[in-house]
Amino acid sequence: SKREIKMRKLDSTKVQPLKSEQLLRIEDHDFALRPGFGGSPIPVGIDVQVESIDSISEVDMDFTMTLYLRHYWKDERLSFRSNKNKSMTFDGRLIKKIWVPDVFFVHSKRSFIHDTTVENVMLRVYPDGNVLFSLRITVSAMCFMDFSRFPLDTQNCSLELESYAYNEDDLMLYWKHGNKSLSTDEHISLSQFFIEEFSASSGLAFYSSTGWYNRLFINFALRRHIFFFVLQSYFPAMLMVMLSWVSFWIDRRAVPARVSLGITTVLTMSTIMTGVSASMPQVSYIKAVDVYLWISFLFVFLSVIEYAAVNYLTTIEERKQLKKRGKASRTYSIDAVQAMAFDGCFHDTDVDMDLTAFSDRCEENETRARAASVSNVDTTRIKRKRSLKGNVGRIILQNNHVIDTYSRIIFPSVYIVFNFFYWGLYI
Repeated sequence: SKREIKMRKLDSTKVQPLKSEQLLRIEDHDFALRPGFGGSPIPVGIDVQVESIDSISEVDMDFTMTLYLRHYWKDERLSFRSNKNKSMTFDGRLIKKIWVPDVFFVHSKRSFIHDTTVENVMLRVYPDGNVLFSLRITVSAMCFMDFSRFPLDTQNCSLELESYAYNEDDLMLYWKHGNKSLSTDEHISLSQFFIEEFSASSGLAFYSSTGWYNRLFINFALRRHIFFFVLQSYFPAMLMVMLSWVSFWIDRRAVPARVSLGITTVLTMSTIMTGVSASMPQVSYIKAVDVYLWISFLFVFLSVIEYAAVNYLTTIEERKQLKKRGKASRTYSIDAVQAMAFDGCFHDTDVDMDLTAFSDRCEENETRARAASVSNVDTTRIKRKRSLKGNVGRIILQNNHVIDTYSRIIFPSVYIVFNFFYWGLYI
């Protein structure tokens, strides 16, 4: 009746449909159902434009990517009359009232649609019912990384797209333009990686409870820049190894110098190894950088052990020589290593007095030594210093153990062979 019609017009709780909704006849259809429900699967084309790769995390084994995701399908329920055959474009407010594909990112950790200044969603409907649905999304997804060759590694990651509710009997996902469906920004760059390639592929995923689903893959290969790790890890390790070799040229009597140098290089290598491990995930296998650092640490450690062997064998040799020459006086019966601890100088046979001759004339010299004046002692010290200055090179050569002589050749040669083998294997 006329009265009921008038009451409907005055009812403020009823929201009048927009002109666009009236044109698309949204109220006349049930958009909870997919297009062509009950028939063949609806084809949904996908194309992606990668805007940026924001970060790559080795510790979390994931990557963050910002991209434009576009869907193409046909829904005859949205067809409309148009004299000029022009499409209509809408924002995100119409999305909630029509059917759209429920595509999600497999293995994603976090994702969101950008909403500045408004939600970055676009819907374009053509008169024949073809639909373009575009989103600007940032997604963080897992990337199963292999660090066995780190930092000389290449990582292959992929972002996977799939329908959540509709299996292959209801929805067929495919790349809209084949291999050209994936495009990237020319200015994409990363601090630690070089992007070798982007590629698109497709496949099927099976779930025991729901069946087979179409799955699309965005594949990209990342090759790590090595120069940063050369400066931060490899080059300092090389310097520490070479610094440990300096002890082979130091007099074997200089115990404080050789021991402190060995301990310093060992501690420095430990610091380098700790710094590298702190920035990496705690994986259960050996990485390439671990091999290099541990071998370098072994060279440094062996240089300390080498001096321990030299010092021990030197002490044994001197004790044997003292036994052959006979006992010297009580004042000079201390061996050379102990004597150095008192006055800081090695009493070599060519520099100071001959212990054998001194032993023969011990009683005679004892009386003279007691009667010697302070001026004579000073004169003796001056002569000793002059003698040392003229014979330092000869003394060092004579006081080098045979182990030091071989170590100067063996350690560098083996380390060069190791480096040649290492870089040839991993590069």
